[in-house]
Amino acid sequence: MTPYDVKRELKELYAPKNRDWALIDVPPQQFIACDGKGDPNTAPEYARAVEALYSVAYTLKFGSKRAGRDFVVGPLEGLWWSDDPTVFTAREKDSWQWRMLISQPDWITAEDIKEATEAALAKKKLPTIAEVRHERLDEGTCAQVLHIGSYDDETPILATLHNDYLAANDLVMTGLHHEIYIGDPRRVEPAKLKTILRQPVRPKP
Repeated sequence: MTPYDVKRELKELYAPKNRDWALIDVPPQQFIACDGKGDPNTAPEYARAVEALYSVAYTLKFGSKRAGRDFVVGPLEGLWWSDDPTVFTAREKDSWQWRMLISQPDWITAEDIKEATEAALAKKKLPTIAEVRHERLDEGTCAQVLHIGSYDDETPILATLHNDYLAANDLVMTGLHHEIYIGDPRRVEPAKLKTILRQPVRPKP
């Protein structure tokens, strides 16, 4: 049986082709999550969080496979926010707060995640693993776009969202900025990186 792959099953969410902002309806999803703050390029906290997430993600995968239901570990995702949103367009990364995520199939339970976290912590002895938790998102209507290029080159397309697209469509933002990372930045040159940018929205009252 072909393993479940969220990128294949939810192509509209994980394999969009539009290079301009467009609206999409996002169904409820569940994730494993780990929170932190700081520059993702330099903050040790960020690297530890990502390592912890993948440790738990693969523990969940292998446990599920042994039980008869295999799946492909999903791509890394992130929610980003700050008390001052201008720090994103200014790329003041030390002020960024983040919640890194990896999507989980719907048959994975909160108890499965708790058990996998305990097992991964016992095996790898990485303290940050203890911070990994179950998270649900129900983003609903979102503006979404595929960005190709360096993460640091996202500013113009985000400015288009904030300064043009929202007003032109009578929309306001309702949730956190969401990014999905397609490809490994350690193996893909920056100009070819693919990032899905997503922003929950609602009609302006």
